[in-house]
Amino acid sequence: MGYREIYASGAEGYQALVAAEDADGNLRPVLADLLATAEAVLEVGAGTGRVTRILRSLGLHVIATEPAPAMLAVANNSMRDDADVSLCQAEASLMPFTDSTCDAAIAGWVFGHQIEWQPQRWRDTISSFIDECDRVTGGGTMIIIETLGTGSEVPNPPEELVAYYSWLEDTLGFTRHWVRTDYRFTSVDEAARITGEFFGTDFADSVRTNSWSRIPECTGVWVRH
Repeated sequence: MGYREIYASGAEGYQALVAAEDADGNLRPVLADLLATAEAVLEVGAGTGRVTRILRSLGLHVIATEPAPAMLAVANNSMRDDADVSLCQAEASLMPFTDSTCDAAIAGWVFGHQIEWQPQRWRDTISSFIDECDRVTGGGTMIIIETLGTGSEVPNPPEELVAYYSWLEDTLGFTRHWVRTDYRFTSVDEAARITGEFFGTDFADSVRTNSWSRIPECTGVWVRH
């Protein structure tokens, strides 16, 4: 199942995957430090609300967009009673917010898909997304979160994303941090079943071969103030 199909119709399975990630809670203190002076944050591509919940635990007001109705429904269901979260269906290229609405923007595991979906023009597309975030934040802090390697104990980014990460750092001036965000499941079988639905059968076979109920994951956090 491809990412587009997962986002369109596999939201519950996706939630089962991300709920198991960052078993040690390592991402939260990184975001707390980077967003120490923020009060309101724009989240692009909230998915089922994984990053949204971290931002709320930091006491931040969050306005979030998500283009896939199925993903948005899961997020809404878990945060419908939180007055400090506003979720809406919108694309990253055109967000329904006025200029300088927020102090910072964050996109977790979102922009990198453009390398696969738009291989000839991903730089232009991602640049337009970042420009839109800059508009909504009045040029405030921009944070981008992406994988640095699933099944790896040290940063080992997917080959297809290396040029993207170099572009963020060398051309756009982002600074990279990284943390371990391991997945933890109740059993090897559960780990193989859930990750296999998202990463494929070869990865599921690797999980079984390594007897992983805890799967190493490295995550990059890029920031530009």
